[in-house]
Amino acid sequence: MAKGDKKKKTEKTTPEQSLSTFLSNDSHAGVVSEPHVLDEESGHDVMTASFSSQPPLADKQLERSDDAFHEVPVLPNIIVQRYEGEKHLEQFHGEGVAYFQGGHVYKGMFSVGVMHGHGLYTWADGVKYEGEFAFNVPMGHGTYTWLDGSCYEGEVCSGIRHGVGTYRCANSSVIYRGQWHHSKRHGKGTIYYNQEATSWYEGELVNNNREGWGVRCYPSGNLYEGQWRNNVRHGEGRMRWLQLGQQYSGIWENGVQHGQGTHTWFLRRVTGSQYPLRNEYTGDFVQGLRHGQGSFYYASGALYKGEWKDNKKHGQGKFIFKNGRIFEGEFVDDHMAEFPAFCLDGSNTPDLSGIRTHTPHPEDGKRAPGGDSGSGPALLGPDMALDITALLENLPENQRDLQLKQVEFVVLRHIAELRAIYSFYSSLGHDQSPDNTFLLSRLQLWRLLKDCSIHQQGITLAQIHSPFSTMLLRRFLSCVVVLAYNTYHKDIEASDTILVACLSKLMRENIIPNAKNVKGLLFPNPMHAVIAVNYIGRCWEIYKAFCRANPTPLADQTMTVRHFIWMFKDLSLFDAELTTGKLLEILSVENPAACDRYYCNLDLECSKQYQNITWRYVGSLSC
Repeated sequence: MAKGDKKKKTEKTTPEQSLSTFLSNDSHAGVVSEPHVLDEESGHDVMTASFSSQPPLADKQLERSDDAFHEVPVLPNIIVQRYEGEKHLEQFHGEGVAYFQGGHVYKGMFSVGVMHGHGLYTWADGVKYEGEFAFNVPMGHGTYTWLDGSCYEGEVCSGIRHGVGTYRCANSSVIYRGQWHHSKRHGKGTIYYNQEATSWYEGELVNNNREGWGVRCYPSGNLYEGQWRNNVRHGEGRMRWLQLGQQYSGIWENGVQHGQGTHTWFLRRVTGSQYPLRNEYTGDFVQGLRHGQGSFYYASGALYKGEWKDNKKHGQGKFIFKNGRIFEGEFVDDHMAEFPAFCLDGSNTPDLSGIRTHTPHPEDGKRAPGGDSGSGPALLGPDMALDITALLENLPENQRDLQLKQVEFVVLRHIAELRAIYSFYSSLGHDQSPDNTFLLSRLQLWRLLKDCSIHQQGITLAQIHSPFSTMLLRRFLSCVVVLAYNTYHKDIEASDTILVACLSKLMRENIIPNAKNVKGLLFPNPMHAVIAVNYIGRCWEIYKAFCRANPTPLADQTMTVRHFIWMFKDLSLFDAELTTGKLLEILSVENPAACDRYYCNLDLECSKQYQNITWRYVGSLSC
């Protein structure tokens, strides 16, 4: 290219379209029901109405206009006025500097008369591009820089942003990292809306808009995760208002709740109690309001189930008071039609003398835990009452009351340790709880049993079914008593204190020395456990499907090590890295009896927990 010659035009050099729709306004009213709505900027109450007002969906001044985003300039039809640098056969070749008509300057590599290789192009207005060129076109990896400090760094194709890159806006502190397609944010990406990175979106985008699945965190800490369409919540999703202690999970339409969903108001429980406190509505929503059929569960234990209209009980319904009394009939404007002055807040037990109610049917009730009602008042409170009726039936009838009283004394003596153990194991695999509530699952109970080596006493974990079913503290205490008897009753001479002796031995030799010393692969690392628990549901589905297809004589839905290896083979999971020997090595970490240097026990029971932890460990290898 000689001095004065016209430079070749770049291909596909049309200017990028404006990015003005990138950060559209995300403030939409219409989320239903909360007792006290707080303005997220001031923190003051803006409305007080019982479960009828609408918490703000988005923080104010969250997302600014995209006008602050710069377009990538194009290379104009430029004429080289002066060239300084290396040449070959009278052509620009090697390193050099070209000064173009209009004040544009290029400094970098040339090849056979064209810009080719690494270089820096500066437009007359000060905008710069530094990166790779291919035949006069910015191509590959490069950085655009504007006069105000804004910049783009990433992949460039034919002079436009295309691929993976990061844009930083100096004026608004907005940062986008992710995929680009023909100069638009398109694909997976993350947007940070403020310098502190407390306001962000991570997920899918289509043509600069949030569309698909994504997570939006607002400056207040409020969080939405779910489906989007055209920059608004649309489809299935969950919104959490952390400071307000509320959550909605269900269907959204154009930014508001519309369809089936559940709205929960979390109440902080008393420290040391495992009972959740929450008000919760499950049912139909129309344009952000409870409308249609739905059930409202009050923290006090009261329940309304029936028709709703504009956030109020309206139509036919049933109200169950916390004392068990029931009213069925018509409701109008949140009140019983027959008794319009009657309060139905569900939190207090009002005078029912003038209201037609009825008690639940006898078949709906349950027998009080603990066995015979004639055994006298229980030593333990209702939250710790033992239900060991089946166990007491194994003892002489004249000893049952005495045995129950004695074992209650032992439970009281160890209640501090047992409460702490329940609280510790029930929190395994959980990052946080909105209402400070954790219920012990059977999966976590298995972990306790294995940590305390109780499973080595002839107790098979296959006798416990779903790993996700939970138990309250009183059920946990009853299980400990039953396990103690089944573990040690053959080692102790029969007497009128056999339950006390078995429980005391279990506490002394197994639970107290070993509890909270978490072993295995799933729970020892808290962060890994939180991530792994997200996949346990799918593991459980695979486990049940395989057990149904391969029944064993041991029990329904059990699996041996042999079957587990066969399953991996059927799923074509073995390769050069994950071999049968490696899988046995992983299994032996949880249970050394599975395999050692000389012998493998392929008929060993492979429990649900066993499978879950192995899936998780194998998954970490593949990562």
